[in-house]
Amino acid sequence: MTAGELEDLLRPLTPQVLGALVRRYGHFDAAEDAVQEALIAAVSQWPDGGVPDDPRAWLIRVASRRLTDLLRAEQARRRREGAVAAWTPPEEWQAAAADEPPRDADDTLILLFLCCHPVLSPDLQIALTLRSVGGLTTGEIARAFFVPEKTMGQRISRAKRRIRDSRVPFRMPAAAERAGRLAAVLHVLYLIFSEGYASTAGTSLVRGELSAEAIRLARIVHRLLPGDGEAAGLLALMLLTDARRPARTAPDGALVPLAEQDRTLWKADFVAEGVALISEVLPHGPAGPYQLQGAIAALHDEAATARETDWPQIAALYEVLLGMSDNPMAALNHAVAVAMHRGPAAGLALLEKPAADPRISGHHRLHAVRAHLLEMSGDTGGARASYLAAAGRTHSVPEQRYLNGKAARLGGA
Repeated sequence: MTAGELEDLLRPLTPQVLGALVRRYGHFDAAEDAVQEALIAAVSQWPDGGVPDDPRAWLIRVASRRLTDLLRAEQARRRREGAVAAWTPPEEWQAAAADEPPRDADDTLILLFLCCHPVLSPDLQIALTLRSVGGLTTGEIARAFFVPEKTMGQRISRAKRRIRDSRVPFRMPAAAERAGRLAAVLHVLYLIFSEGYASTAGTSLVRGELSAEAIRLARIVHRLLPGDGEAAGLLALMLLTDARRPARTAPDGALVPLAEQDRTLWKADFVAEGVALISEVLPHGPAGPYQLQGAIAALHDEAATARETDWPQIAALYEVLLGMSDNPMAALNHAVAVAMHRGPAAGLALLEKPAADPRISGHHRLHAVRAHLLEMSGDTGGARASYLAAAGRTHSVPEQRYLNGKAARLGGA
């Protein structure tokens, strides 16, 4: 078994094993340490000794034994310090640490709900999800979000402490709160995907490992909640968007806008899967935001050329989306769709509202959209100024180069 094959086997098992331990024992921090040691044991033993018949059960048994050792050691330390009385593991712990077969349920979804608990801020939810469910190392997460490893380690530790101190039970949320909690899970996965597909900083336009991890986790949620339209819609949106990734950058790493992409490079299997998903869930309505965005992505991907894009339908879908939530990015995209359908003047008129919105008034995307529409209208001077304003507001090096290049091609002083 190659290292890559072993990693492919262990990665989806990691959150299942961690979930099983947290469900049975609690102690999130210690459970994660025990799982990591079980994974190290698997990496060292399986290539020569062979993969067990039930890898998940093997990992749970090894991790359970290690966790019991860790808890006993911790109890002994506390006892020496006089903090607590002597501790004996419950009988079910001892049985699990020996040869009791693990329960068959996949606790990955519950673990996702735990990592996205509202006691955590979004940045902590993302960090804990990638660490505990995604299986990424602290260093990998730190590099993905351009922060020092020490900072990310502190962020993850803070998230674990808040989960521990809040005494959140390891179970599916009650029916009354499940919808809100699922919305948080989907939002975190969407944020992870977005950062991977269009990195907000650094020298690379995309971070493929992040977008791929978000898709993998979205597949898990869809598999565990097959009847949820928004879970299916988010997966479809990710697939249809990521399908374009091979054409988004030139050989030198330069950004290639959607209208100029070589569509033969798009991933046809992702397009087919995404279209099938969105086509299946939309008729069952009412459609949520992720389903609507998935439908918009499908319209883009199904167009054989940029000129054949169904802009009237896309504009109509954005109008429905804006009726659901006051999303400033959706407002920008709506303005573009309207401009492509009815002309740049109509699109520019729609930019007045987001331009007055403090959430986006200083964002580079607003200036980039204005520049594009001004260029469409023939106002090269205004377009150039807006391209330069957009370039000065983004931290992504490829985007800076693209926007400055657009300004340069328009001439001027």
